Amino acid sequence: MSEVSSSQEYQSFRSTIPQKKVVVDDDNSKEWTMYDAGPKTVKCPLVCFPPASGTADVFFRQILGLTTAGYRVISLEYPVYWTMREFCEGFRKLLDHLQLDKVHIFGTSLGGFLAQKFAEYVSRSQRVASLILCNTFYDTAIFQQTNSATTFWMMPALFLKKMVMGNFDKGLVDPDIADSIDFLVERLDSLSQQELASRLTLNCMNCYVEPQKLRDVDITIMDVFDDCALSGIVREEMYKCYPEARRAHLKSGGNFPYLSRSADVNLFLQIHLRRYDLGPHQAREIPEDERALLSP
Repeated sequence: MSEVSSSQEYQSFRSTIPQKKVVVDDDNSKEWTMYDAGPKTVKCPLVCFPPASGTADVFFRQILGLTTAGYRVISLEYPVYWTMREFCEGFRKLLDHLQLDKVHIFGTSLGGFLAQKFAEYVSRSQRVASLILCNTFYDTAIFQQTNSATTFWMMPALFLKKMVMGNFDKGLVDPDIADSIDFLVERLDSLSQQELASRLTLNCMNCYVEPQKLRDVDITIMDVFDDCALSGIVREEMYKCYPEARRAHLKSGGNFPYLSRSADVNLFLQIHLRRYDLGPHQAREIPEDERALLSP
């Protein structure tokens, strides 16, 4: 068991925040796993989308930290979907089930890509109030796997796990980053072949975001300056894609800063969300000392 899994903090989270399973599709095997914490009176909560290797509990430090400050946080784990339209339609049905007209989405890696695609999918109905995109991308071509993505469904789980773990840092890293990697490896091991194959299919199929459809969405791009699976070129492309987006930079944090640098990530999330304290659509001015942390 990893250091994170055995920590009192994680054990406290699992004992106090119930895990829920929700089916919104006609296919009863398609279960969304979720943790919904914080005041239910908040009708425009923060929804967290994990990376391909992650489960809903990877955001437990965001749930514990932000709900203490009065925010509602919903962390999700995706069912098996094989197309982007299936995913977007499934998530729309989930929002309907939860009676949520609008949400803020914090997406990391694949989760960040799915967040952008959902915002694009519902651009006319504007069900996405804002996006916080962490260590993510807008075009799957960067993985150079589009030709083989259609075959992932029949590949052995061990092969798929090796594909994912090839992106994890194998060098010398600080203890917090090492602990975050160990925790995500545990989460990866808990995924079935179908779950992992479907995520990698969504991650690598020929697909890209049309940024012009997200022109009216408030976006913060969060990234790290140390080694992570995505290159500096991909980061620069994200900046070009969303020139008006705010930027939240972490000096370090690796692939999973929401675990390894949770205090910093939570601060950035709060700075982003405080613009909406007066209601889901009423932005307020951010104090100058906090605004300085988010570069334009």
